[in-house]
Amino acid sequence: MRRPIGNKMVLTTAELTGFVGTLMWPLMRIGAMMGVAPVLGSGMLPVRIRIALTLAITLLLIPVLPAMPQVEPLSAQGLLVSVQQVVIGLAMGFSLRLVFSAMVMAGQTIATSMGLGFAATIDPQNGVRVPMVSQLYVILATLLFLVLNGHLVLIEVIAKSFTTLPVAVDGLTRQGLWHLMSWGSEIFGGAILVAMPVVASILLLNILFGVITRSALQLNIFAVGFPLTIMMGFIIIWPTLPGVAAQFERLLDAGLSLVQQMASFDTAATGE
Repeated sequence: MRRPIGNKMVLTTAELTGFVGTLMWPLMRIGAMMGVAPVLGSGMLPVRIRIALTLAITLLLIPVLPAMPQVEPLSAQGLLVSVQQVVIGLAMGFSLRLVFSAMVMAGQTIATSMGLGFAATIDPQNGVRVPMVSQLYVILATLLFLVLNGHLVLIEVIAKSFTTLPVAVDGLTRQGLWHLMSWGSEIFGGAILVAMPVVASILLLNILFGVITRSALQLNIFAVGFPLTIMMGFIIIWPTLPGVAAQFERLLDAGLSLVQQMASFDTAATGE
């Protein structure tokens, strides 16, 4: 308890430890999640804005979070608790980042089949060079993520995780980590489903060029086929965009379900 000294109030060690833990451990989990989460942790946002968002979300959630454990932050047990909060936050944000990686993989597959694999640019979402088609899909995924309130659902999930997966030395279970590792196969499957209509159409177009080449040997297939493949690729991409949106919504819903499984609660999450 506070002890008055003259006209001043002095905080005891227990009160100071509780105050530090109340702010520090939620900040670690939320900050780790914000560091790797899509859109909210994107490189397009300046570091100062990301830090401000992390602090604002933490301060808004602290009043509704359960009581934090009375553990000395600088002790060995406090260090284990801190590591667990960082791991939990990274796992939650990384699971949704993989959803955007599926869109990047789909764009790379399509760009390679179109002959645009060399036309690459820096993706501010991931900070790596990706083909222009991948950038198109990432921009579409970002807009859909915001329209479907994915950022709000993610904040709700991280808030509920403090109840279902409280701050303690024990963190993610082995089953939760296994769910995260198994999520990779779903990402590859989702990327193939997104890219399949365009890739299949371009494959049929290439077969058609092969037939034309065999019937008209004097035709320069490289001079005609290369620009025509690129043009037809973009023409085919346009009508397939609604299907891309549906696949992304399915992957996003599955990604949020994965986050819930790791946090050990069964409330259904949708992006609506």
